[in-house]
Amino acid sequence: MDVAWEEFGWERLGDGVGRRRLPGWDATAALVAGADGMLLCDTGSTLREGAGLRDRIDRLTGRRVTHIALSHPHFDHVLGTAAFAGARVYGAAGLAELLRAEAEDLRRSAAAHGVPEREAAEAVDALVVPHDEVRGELTLDLGGGRRVLLADVGPGHSGHDLAVLVPGSPAVVLCGDLVEESGEPQAGPDAVVSRWPAALDRLLALGGEDALYVPGHGAVVDAAFVRAQRDALAHRFGVS
Repeated sequence: MDVAWEEFGWERLGDGVGRRRLPGWDATAALVAGADGMLLCDTGSTLREGAGLRDRIDRLTGRRVTHIALSHPHFDHVLGTAAFAGARVYGAAGLAELLRAEAEDLRRSAAAHGVPEREAAEAVDALVVPHDEVRGELTLDLGGGRRVLLADVGPGHSGHDLAVLVPGSPAVVLCGDLVEESGEPQAGPDAVVSRWPAALDRLLALGGEDALYVPGHGAVVDAAFVRAQRDALAHRFGVS
């Protein structure tokens, strides 16, 4: 896909790979384009934000999103999913059941963080849960030689952390909030801190030393940053 990503408000990460830093919480939404399909990782915090992403993708590519990967179950990453009608949605094992059971908690969390009550309620009413859950690893073929790996690498930041590996030179690893650059990693009540360092070890094993690591919030980082954050988390929570 030979386009000028920056002209449409995206950061180019590689051939057919880019991401947008969404306003408000600086959450990452990443796009991976193949000849036959397009994968979007995370969808924003409201239906309005999801629709804005959809429209930007349309202007960028003239094509529709066919696959969505949800990195974890927090409102700023999942509540825009219903804006992408017809897309196949993927999440870590157990995510669909969790979203169904805790939809009201998701609405409250969004509202508590500043999403207008009406928008939070509308997004939760239209909530789309994963059609396919990833246990271990799953490869998606987007056509034209573009294959991406979805990996259930958690728990860590949440109980259901999914990473996306896009092979290339360099490879790109979409980390969700397992990695954060714009602030200290947030450990909410659903974090599994005893296993978070191991999840980052898994990310490093997936991507290797030369990959680009795309955090859930903030600028793209390298393997050394991920390793340092892994060690800081292990020290912070008293785990190895």
